[in-house]
Amino acid sequence: MYDLLIIGAGPAGLSAAVYGRRAGLNLAVIEQTPMSGGQVLNTYEVDNYLGMPGINGFDLGTKFREHAQKMGAVFLREKVTAIHDQGQSKTVETASGTAYEAKSLILATGAEHALLQVPGEQELKGRGVSYCATCDGAFFRGRDVAVVGGGDVAVEDAVYLSRMCRKVYLIHRRDSLRAAKILQDKLFACENVEICWNCTVSKINGDDLVEGVTLYHKQEKQEKDLAVEGVFIAVGMHPGTEAFAAAAACDEKGYLIAGEDCATNLPGVFAAGDIRTKPLRQIVTAVADGACAVTSVEQYLTGM
Repeated sequence: MYDLLIIGAGPAGLSAAVYGRRAGLNLAVIEQTPMSGGQVLNTYEVDNYLGMPGINGFDLGTKFREHAQKMGAVFLREKVTAIHDQGQSKTVETASGTAYEAKSLILATGAEHALLQVPGEQELKGRGVSYCATCDGAFFRGRDVAVVGGGDVAVEDAVYLSRMCRKVYLIHRRDSLRAAKILQDKLFACENVEICWNCTVSKINGDDLVEGVTLYHKQEKQEKDLAVEGVFIAVGMHPGTEAFAAAAACDEKGYLIAGEDCATNLPGVFAAGDIRTKPLRQIVTAVADGACAVTSVEQYLTGM
């Protein structure tokens, strides 16, 4: 039996592995993909991680994995299908049929951004296509950009980008926004924001970098090209909680309910990184969660 099993090998899980090994815990990291690092692997350039401005996302994810390995973390290649709380022991079921037992768990499978599923999106991801305005907005200072979506995140992103970009187009498929009124008021007060109502993105254009988008106007039933250098997609996120939702409490959006101590409603089960309820989902907050979760694990194990 392990002291700790960490499910997920993104920044939160790998940080937890480093702190857990430093605490002398017998632990393993369970990851279903061949590469560790999570979403950061798909990021062309990371400019807001302290001390590493401009580092390639793949390189940063590799460094995280190497650090955990250097500390002696064991990695298991498995897809987790369910967890079971049996009091002082926790069981992790996997798709291979193998079950693992531990005294505590850290759930760190992150969240995935919803995609537009249009031509050019995958090809230009990290080259003008972004899913995080606070991560990548600074790269587009003084340029024209588009934000796709109509909810709170999309409107917040448009307001945020309006402070540094020359022009911001908010592309929304309906004739009214879903965002909170206070956010809409802030948006409408931005002089350099233009809303493209009743429009969807049918294509993202560019060769090596984004050069524009092709919009389809639902009422006029015609397409037009819009020249922008950045496209920020904010049409929702999907937390990776499928294997845990039956056991641990989630909010209405599917995120595991856990505070700054990362404790879920199950004693000995903790949530770290983008998978948990939190106001800001960034690499730095995920790494911090990994450390906080291990501190909570130590306190739990000491009190067993």
